[in-house]
Amino acid sequence: MPIDKDVLTTGEVAKICNVAPRTVSKWFDSGQLKGYRIPGSKDRRIPVPELVKFMKAHGIPMDGITGGRTRVLIVDDESEVVGTLKDVLTERTNYDVRVATSGFEAGVECERFRPHVLLLDMHLGDGQAGSGDAETLAAHVQGSESLQMTKIIPMSGKLTDGQAAALTSKGFEGFLRKPFQVRAVVESIEAATAIVY
Repeated sequence: MPIDKDVLTTGEVAKICNVAPRTVSKWFDSGQLKGYRIPGSKDRRIPVPELVKFMKAHGIPMDGITGGRTRVLIVDDESEVVGTLKDVLTERTNYDVRVATSGFEAGVECERFRPHVLLLDMHLGDGQAGSGDAETLAAHVQGSESLQMTKIIPMSGKLTDGQAAALTSKGFEGFLRKPFQVRAVVESIEAATAIVY
């Protein structure tokens, strides 16, 4: 069940966690699973970031959340790279692919689209007044409650092996060196989304 909503009912949470709705109600009532009640009703609602935290803390498989089509956002200010990559991924995979060519556009798209994977050109905005767009966007995604599930795969043709290796310590998943093979891109996306929590 792919999650496109910010808040879930106990029934939806039960399906994701593969338990009875009554079990979810117990988790909620005991305070283990954070959420809120609808005013004037006994209905409970659980925000997705709270569910993700709960599932990680209790070792519940994340399959229920990441099910459905993998959402991929390609962010690069070279329109040729973006267009080619989108066409190839759309033709050869079952991914839901969107693109952005600026840090601002990517930030808006992240909040709206909630990608599972963000393919991010590390030189986004270089040479322009707003250079450092890639780092700013990455910090936004990593710091956002609603984007906890998003994995960032950096792309570059200019970084040295040492610089590329240092990216993993900053919370990035893997690295794609330009020019890249389509197979390498797909393998990186699969590896990032197959992480066992």
